[in-house]
Amino acid sequence: MFDKIKEVFANILKSRILVLTIIMCILSFLLLWRVFNLQIINGQEYLDNYTLKIEKTRDLASTRGNIYDKNGKLLAYNELAYAITLEDNGVYNSRAERNKALNKELYRLLKVLDKNKDQIRNDFYISYSERDGYQYTVSGTTLKRFLADIYDHKSTDDLKYNKTLGYNEAEATPEQVMEYLSSDKRYGISDKYSAYNRYRILVLRYAIAQNSYQKFVLTVLATGVSDETVAWVSENSDTLQGMSVNEETVRKYNDSKYFAHIIGYTGQISVDEYKELSKKDKSYSLTDVVGKSGIEQVMDKELQGEKGYEKISVDNLGKVVDVIKRKEPTAGNDVYLSIDADLTKAVYDLLEQEIAGIVYSKIENIKEYHSTGSASDIKIPIDDVYFAFINNGMIDTSHFTEDDASDTERTVYSAYTSKESSVLSRMDSLLSGSANTPFGELGEEDQDYITELIKRLKSNGVLDNSAIDTSDGTYVNWKEGKISLNEYLNYAISKSWIDISKFTVEEKYSDSEEIFQSLTAYILDDLKEDYNFSKIVYKYMIRQNMISGTQLCLILYDQGVLEKDEAQIAALSNGSASAYNFVREKIKSLEITPAQLALDPCSGSCVVTNVKTGELLALVSYPGYDNNRLANSVDSEYYSSLSNNLSLPLYNHATQQKTAPGSTFKMVSAVAGLTEGVISIGEHITDKGQFDRFANGPKCWIYPSSHGSINVSEAIRDSCNYYFSEVGYRLSLQGGTYNEEKGLEKIKEYASLFGLDSNTGIEIPESKPEIATEYPVTAAFGQSNHNFTTSELARYVTTVANSGTLYKETLLKKVCDPDGKTIKEYGPTVENQLSEVSGSTWDAVHSGMRMVISTLDAFNGMGVEVAGKTGTAQQVQTRPNHALFVGYAPYADPEVSIATRIAYGYTSHNAADVSAQILKYYFKLASEEELLDGTAEDVGNSANAVTD
Repeated sequence: MFDKIKEVFANILKSRILVLTIIMCILSFLLLWRVFNLQIINGQEYLDNYTLKIEKTRDLASTRGNIYDKNGKLLAYNELAYAITLEDNGVYNSRAERNKALNKELYRLLKVLDKNKDQIRNDFYISYSERDGYQYTVSGTTLKRFLADIYDHKSTDDLKYNKTLGYNEAEATPEQVMEYLSSDKRYGISDKYSAYNRYRILVLRYAIAQNSYQKFVLTVLATGVSDETVAWVSENSDTLQGMSVNEETVRKYNDSKYFAHIIGYTGQISVDEYKELSKKDKSYSLTDVVGKSGIEQVMDKELQGEKGYEKISVDNLGKVVDVIKRKEPTAGNDVYLSIDADLTKAVYDLLEQEIAGIVYSKIENIKEYHSTGSASDIKIPIDDVYFAFINNGMIDTSHFTEDDASDTERTVYSAYTSKESSVLSRMDSLLSGSANTPFGELGEEDQDYITELIKRLKSNGVLDNSAIDTSDGTYVNWKEGKISLNEYLNYAISKSWIDISKFTVEEKYSDSEEIFQSLTAYILDDLKEDYNFSKIVYKYMIRQNMISGTQLCLILYDQGVLEKDEAQIAALSNGSASAYNFVREKIKSLEITPAQLALDPCSGSCVVTNVKTGELLALVSYPGYDNNRLANSVDSEYYSSLSNNLSLPLYNHATQQKTAPGSTFKMVSAVAGLTEGVISIGEHITDKGQFDRFANGPKCWIYPSSHGSINVSEAIRDSCNYYFSEVGYRLSLQGGTYNEEKGLEKIKEYASLFGLDSNTGIEIPESKPEIATEYPVTAAFGQSNHNFTTSELARYVTTVANSGTLYKETLLKKVCDPDGKTIKEYGPTVENQLSEVSGSTWDAVHSGMRMVISTLDAFNGMGVEVAGKTGTAQQVQTRPNHALFVGYAPYADPEVSIATRIAYGYTSHNAADVSAQILKYYFKLASEEELLDGTAEDVGNSANAVTD
């Protein structure tokens, strides 16, 4: 028995199973011990060590350098401010849960921001206002890149027709983009929020999405917020997922309206900007703030400074746990401009005073003005001024329906709804054919409504402009006003010019009558939402006395456009003050500005240059804008108001607006004629009134009178078109035969010597100049198809003033490091020297320009001798002419040159008058109080006369 037991144990001990069993037991014990050690004994320590192993590096933005004028006056600087940021570190079970939570949290923030009058950071490329709806703020390739990002494409080439959405992504409207991003597939923004709040939530969600690939990066939701907002976020941090308060610097601009076109503004870098800037500098990132326009953009690298960084530890959710290492950023360099800030401000204010004076002088107490054919006689009916309050957005008609609308606003809106109903009923009759009147036989009011209706159909894509056969007989009849609206639209449907997918048609195979009925319903509904249509309604309400000027003036007070004045309000209300006199007085005092009215004229530009060095001292565009409201974060409503303002404040009138130079070009022709030998200094040419070498030749401005027999200097003095027509003719002679191409070639050759074939060299955008390509006879006196900016004319007259030195210009003076040490200096360089032009030729030209001044009352008794040339350029007969003046002073030893343009400024005398005021300021010939009195200039009859 014992032996058997012994044998069994012996077998077991010899068995491999025993060995394996023992090994398994030992391993199991070791594993259990290890687990116990990791989780129980040393669990917390290992957990801490694990979270510290996930390291990230994030950039620390540097402080942007300042921008100064030539004398060290601060124009752009930084200010410490509180920012509300979000670290997207929440954990959610689904997209829907995340959307709901994030949107709710952002809405909580928006309510507090509104209460404390703070703004969100907005770098979204769609703006919104209740009046104008959604609008893109960019165009071209930038817009295509934006749309590619919206629809999750790597390249703009991938934009395509989206069957699910039912439209071409590359042609998506702002409304379609907003609808797509608000959908449950993206940000799930509920309709329970107002349109304005939905827009703002979407703006913030889009910004958060841009950083979604790196959760530890903070998204700035609002910047420059009040202490009250900071306190609220801090007090509610336990219920605000990832939201916190941080300090940052925000960009600020002094006297912004004067310098906005030069300095520009900053904003969040776009994808396109990042790609372009990264080619030259890898330090740029998608979270950077960069210069978006002007000097801010041109000198971005110098202003940026050097970023710092910090190495951080984050947990597995991306939440920052610890800062391991930190390197502080280095401040950017300071940029000094060549311009004189005080001179620039004075020029701007003087321009505004002059333009206001022209408007004031042209307003008459009439309802309509019918042209007599003379641009200088055009009047401004007071009804046009009243309508301008609405047409240019001074009065916000959308406020008429608000709870806090005034009694006057409610009364006007009640009248509007009645008129609108009547107009829509009339449109229904014209659409249905019950009033089947050809377009050309309709009254002006009906034509205006129909014109807007057709324009709206085209902009909405309902009427496909690309599909229309413009040679089609019916279409030609429509354009000539021979058929009715009903006939045209029915025909357009039959020819498939109408895209029926843009409006609802119940049956897939509806007949043409059903389609037309559906189109009519669509049009009538759409017109109710069309702001431009409503403006036309208001226009005729004013003209038909359904709204009074008094009511509109009172609304200016109601909406805060004018500062409250109880006495004025009472006088308007009781009829003791007429609306006509009230408006004129407010224009006279500049309480209502030309830019606000956007009537002709409403804009101007002026460039002042140092003749001896080519240094730009002032480059002014009126009207300006507040770039503080576009920097750091775009104020959507403000941007919308700027982009829809008819005076074009975002447009640099000094460097981008091109018009014919008019008679200011005559010095080029004089130099060309004298240098080529086709005229001589002593030769006299008799002005016959109308140039008679051709049938129907150009007339001199003085026709049917004549300047008589004059030489070249006297021709400049008298601005004689006949004389310079003869110069253009002689320059075109080849072997005694008139050759137009030769004349144009010679004019181009000499215009090029004065730099009129190229941009000036300044760093901000400048339109390309255009030297005439036809009619050398009219080109010689500044007409034909010449087109130059004020900045280009300024460089040209500087070259005239210094007798032939053409400068390549710059707006920059120097760059200094944060300690004030100069790193780099800038300055104009000589681009060309007109050595081929003789001294006697310059003397003749200068003498003629000096004699011009003797004919202008504004320069009498100035104390400084000035030389100059006026120019009046006609663009269209239905609007006033452009007013131009170029000149320099002192005459004997030129120090500064000036070029001034007032678009639609009636006559060159107006440009000459303000130029005289500017030169008085520069040479301190009158006190600032006398010149800059804040009232419209007294524009007399002489300033409205045609002299060239």
